[in-house]
Amino acid sequence: MALKEIVEQTVAGLGYDLVEIERSAAGLLRVTIDLPWTKPSEGVAGDAVTEQFVTVEDCEKVTRQLLFALEVDGVEYKRLEISSPGIDRPLRSESDFERFVGQQIDVTLKVPVGVGVVAGTQVSANRKKFRGVLERVGAADGVLGWQIVWSDAPAVKPGQKISKKRLPAPLQALGFALDELREARLAPIVSFKGRGAKGGTESSLD
Repeated sequence: MALKEIVEQTVAGLGYDLVEIERSAAGLLRVTIDLPWTKPSEGVAGDAVTEQFVTVEDCEKVTRQLLFALEVDGVEYKRLEISSPGIDRPLRSESDFERFVGQQIDVTLKVPVGVGVVAGTQVSANRKKFRGVLERVGAADGVLGWQIVWSDAPAVKPGQKISKKRLPAPLQALGFALDELREARLAPIVSFKGRGAKGGTESSLD
């Protein structure tokens, strides 16, 4: 049985979602898990739902079960590490994108955009990487799609005063389909409230 299949079955059997598997040349096997996400009921605001986070106990439970499963299947590794997603959590499935609508994300396209493809701007024809707020959008044919929206306004430095006369930089938008992405992650924004509270719980065993 393939490594991903072993890990995925074990993690799912314990009631968790598999986010990522990484293997290093030094023999480290790192498995990132998360709690299953349930889409809020219609009429319930997303911020009204209390999000649960992976704990050390969750990581220890998965560690014990995976140690057994990997030994049974003869998987070679030197150290196993189970952790929760950090501030740059990867987004892989449709439900991941639905879960993080309204959050700032980084996306890397498989193919560079063409000049003028991005609404309201002339983006470099070889550009693949973008950072913006994730939004769900509807197309003319009624099919829902995705876009990120951003502004090229310069970052405000601590203590810097902003002139009230300065016009805000225009918003720009890039629409995309999930199969056009090479990679998507939550933007690593450090904050002591909100999303930044989820900081990478982990458990590891040699």
